Amino acid sequence: MKVNKIMAGKLLLSLVIAFGLTATSCSKGSSSKNSSRATGWKINDKKGGFQYASNFKKQATGPGLVMVEGGTFTMGKVQDDVMHDWNNSPNQQHVQSFYMDETEVTNLMYMEYLDWLKRVFPPDQENYKNIYEGASPDTLVWRNRLGYNETMTNNYLRHPAYANYPVVGVNWIQAVEFSKWRTDRVNENTLEQQGYLKKDAKVAATADKTFSTETYLAAPTKTMGGDEEIVLKGRRNSKAKPGKADKDGNVQEPKNVYAQRTSGLILPEYRLPTEAEWEYAAAADVGQREYNIYKGQKKYPWSGSYTRSGKRQVRGDQLANFKQGKGDYGGIAGWSDDGADITNKVKSYPPNDFGLYDMAGNVAEWVADVYRPIVDDEASDFNYYRGNIYTKNKIGEDGKVEIVTAETQVFDTLANGKIVARNYPGEIAQVPVDEKETYLRQNFDKSDNRNYRDGDKQSTRYFKFGSSEEGDETGKQKDTQRMYDSPVHNVTTDSLGNMIRKYDKSAKRTTLINDNVRVYKGGSWRDRAYWLDPAQRRYFPQDMATDYIGFRCAMSRVGPKADKKKRPRN
Repeated sequence: MKVNKIMAGKLLLSLVIAFGLTATSCSKGSSSKNSSRATGWKINDKKGGFQYASNFKKQATGPGLVMVEGGTFTMGKVQDDVMHDWNNSPNQQHVQSFYMDETEVTNLMYMEYLDWLKRVFPPDQENYKNIYEGASPDTLVWRNRLGYNETMTNNYLRHPAYANYPVVGVNWIQAVEFSKWRTDRVNENTLEQQGYLKKDAKVAATADKTFSTETYLAAPTKTMGGDEEIVLKGRRNSKAKPGKADKDGNVQEPKNVYAQRTSGLILPEYRLPTEAEWEYAAAADVGQREYNIYKGQKKYPWSGSYTRSGKRQVRGDQLANFKQGKGDYGGIAGWSDDGADITNKVKSYPPNDFGLYDMAGNVAEWVADVYRPIVDDEASDFNYYRGNIYTKNKIGEDGKVEIVTAETQVFDTLANGKIVARNYPGEIAQVPVDEKETYLRQNFDKSDNRNYRDGDKQSTRYFKFGSSEEGDETGKQKDTQRMYDSPVHNVTTDSLGNMIRKYDKSAKRTTLINDNVRVYKGGSWRDRAYWLDPAQRRYFPQDMATDYIGFRCAMSRVGPKADKKKRPRN
């Protein structure tokens, strides 16, 4: 009996020891939150090494944005085609999750942009005289040969009565520049709050000390003019301490002291939404979803086939701001119809199922895409976008990125004579990608892809494979052999700086389509209900503005498609 007890005790002891060894080996083999699964090294070690935002949870929602969960939808499916445009061929597309402005960009928002430009780049200085003017909306778009609209010409942009009305008179190029400026201001504010930038330095910014997101990421020591009192080494509210001296008396600089992509603090850029994103967000078919199918296609951003509300309290009221008939922009006096004659204050009408306001009516909106009559879903059915021009950072003779200065800043003279800034001091100069990036690649082979598979040389009947006469030495085709025979206007300056406008008077032009016309979506206060369908599409020159086209910004989402688990029903 004793022998059995001893044997049982030894067996139990060996099992305990074996279990302990197994647990020990497992704990050594597995990696904790602060150690690498690849190497076992400690992550975020104070002594140096790999630093990573291991406590990152999800992308922060930028100011003014609403989350739009991505998915599949039928793009270009219109209910009517009374215009017989034949440019809305239905095709199935998938859009990644993204963020979009809850409302259109308002006069107040754009005025903040103009105020910043005026303070940082004073128009009375020779180097900067064209910056403020080039960004200013064209207030003369309100004028009409046979209409009295001087009140809007003089007041619409700046009067506080119109503060929360959508900005108009902004061309596509200006809308893009506003989006870039907004990116930098939002990230600048975030880094200041996190202690990476000196508090309130953004308020005292000058032309030679401006914040650029891309400059900060690529060359933080050159940000804000290289001022170390503004761009802080290490977070102000952290425990970062100056480096200690080694045995030879050399002081080691602290490492990983600037925010990086891996910090998870820098938001992706604000930008114009793509046509696919805008149409997907406007349609908001998610409101008609059951399980993994859509219960029908909506004609408007709201459910139903009518433009008037069926709710008891506001029955008969229009659900958007649009032209209801010839000479009827807002109904008769004393009756709550659409409540506006021109544009209306944002959030005046109910949002769609994504929580977005005015995705039909009020103002039409610029999107990022270059216009073509078809959407090439055979080439791409994922995040479709026509307009990619790939660039890279310009490297100077010293082997480092080249920062734009007041002397190297570039301005563009548009076809209508307006001068706009292509870049700003403090940014990194950009150049087109070259063979170093494109050689033997399968996914792209050149910088400018605006006319890929529709309008490039290979698309024309004049193209001859293997011929040496595909174009001149500059790669340009003869004027008579262009895919889209659009007018070619030109603006130059003479030796005295006088502007010379050369208007294309040719009577042989067959189209207005070229690589500089952009899509705009949605109806406006000037449009009939026909244009309220999210799938409708039109185009306009990117350097021209109107009194009925505005815009809103979007931002890509990084990380998972959605924060919540899928739900079987609505």
